[in-house]
Amino acid sequence: MRMNGNTLDIGDLAYDENARKVGVVMGHEGPYVQLRPPCGGREWDCPPDRARRVTAAERLSASVARTNARSRGDVL
Repeated sequence: MRMNGNTLDIGDLAYDENARKVGVVMGHEGPYVQLRPPCGGREWDCPPDRARRVTAAERLSASVARTNARSRGDVL
């Protein structure tokens, strides 16, 4: 699916400009992209025109958050 001039596939990290957070693309439902926090949790819907690929800094931040969550036992 094309969003903000980028192609995002299931499993990609995307930045939701409305929610101001990073999520993993889980699928597409109706007109929305479904995102889930990289550390697990509840999915949310994002309008496709408000989703974009993450920057290198956002990718690193999401990776550190996931590693920290795993060390605490928060990730399934």
